[in-house]
Amino acid sequence: MKVLMFGWEFPPHISGGLGTACYGLVKGMAHHSQDIIFVVPKLWGDEEPLADFVNASDITIDYREKRFKKFWKNLTYLEVSSFLVPYLGPDEFKKYTDYTIHDRTDVDESVFSNKFEFSGKYGKDLMMEVSRYALVAAHISKAKEHDIIHAHDWLSFPAGIAAKEISGKPLIAHVHATEFDRSGESVNQVVYDIERSGMHAADHIVAVSQLTKNIIINKYGVSANKITVLHNAVLDASIIKSSYKKKVPEKIVTFLGRITFQKGPEYFVEAAKKVIERDPNVRFVMAGNGDLLNRMINRVAELRMGTKFHFTGFLKGDDVDHMYAISDVYVMPSVSEPFGISPLEAVRHNTPVIISKQSGVAEVLNNAIKIDFWDIDSMADAIFALLHYDGISRMFKELGTEELKKLKWEHVAEKLVTVYQKTLQQIP
Repeated sequence: MKVLMFGWEFPPHISGGLGTACYGLVKGMAHHSQDIIFVVPKLWGDEEPLADFVNASDITIDYREKRFKKFWKNLTYLEVSSFLVPYLGPDEFKKYTDYTIHDRTDVDESVFSNKFEFSGKYGKDLMMEVSRYALVAAHISKAKEHDIIHAHDWLSFPAGIAAKEISGKPLIAHVHATEFDRSGESVNQVVYDIERSGMHAADHIVAVSQLTKNIIINKYGVSANKITVLHNAVLDASIIKSSYKKKVPEKIVTFLGRITFQKGPEYFVEAAKKVIERDPNVRFVMAGNGDLLNRMINRVAELRMGTKFHFTGFLKGDDVDHMYAISDVYVMPSVSEPFGISPLEAVRHNTPVIISKQSGVAEVLNNAIKIDFWDIDSMADAIFALLHYDGISRMFKELGTEELKKLKWEHVAEKLVTVYQKTLQQIP
């Protein structure tokens, strides 16, 4: 089976868990000898050769070509506002608007060709890049033979839809997070609309947890029969024995992730204050960047615990491993976490974890302390217990190690192949 897969990032150049999940899934698919064409907006040249990688920045497209006429007629959502379509010069813009007004039926020639340079980042031009990525995807789907299309998250959903429009192959939409996870009820309407379009255009949806599946059903109006839950996994289930040693005598409690509403950093700060009041010989670390970083720094100062609370900024590579290695407790207090791979990585470093009940990983990681994200008293009690009662800490370390053995990407990939096969069988 040949899979045309659209992602937004791939290790070692990643900004979050999406790239890590894509890497694990592709590696698991390679274990089952599946043929993957993996497309990303920008390749850096140092990706592990697990698939036939396609760099969208290298593709030259004639995106007013006649054969794409039906595609353009159906994908009007790409023209929600001017920043969602590629920038055009004065002459090209006039041709484009005339083309749109006349329902795209009176232009037989290509207007112009272009090669787009994607940043592959999440900056101010993100929406423009999402739109351009869809244009390139249409071209790739015509040029590359494939049996099924697989698109990861909203950034790639327009690309997946474009590919389906051109090739007619079935589309799998893989939901790693929703706008409700990222923003609560104050959703970005444009992002929500793209997500919803992708889910309804897909022939089948893969959700990373039952929690995510429920959101898709309740918030996006998708039938439960159309959704399969495939939990994430770990790249390597073996325990990491690090030689890296901490430089301070105190116990260390760590938060590692984006410092945003979704991850619940404010609850971690408030719980830290309660722990320090009971035991001042504890250090707390918040590793990551995000829009709430300055607010968290100010709150730590207000609580007068700046000497016991440290901000590292964004960590990557060996620094992440070192942080896990010197941590005595890892806390993930997410408000809404579709899955959450970081607790599994903490377990690999033999670090006991506390996770919110509002996370997908809570569905598969049984031997962890689970609390409601808002319950800072329970969070503080759990942290204190793991720091001060060796028997409890040792139990969670041992049981967590055994659980990891069941959470392998090759098992996830095997289930995904079954999803592909069933989806293909249902296509007339």
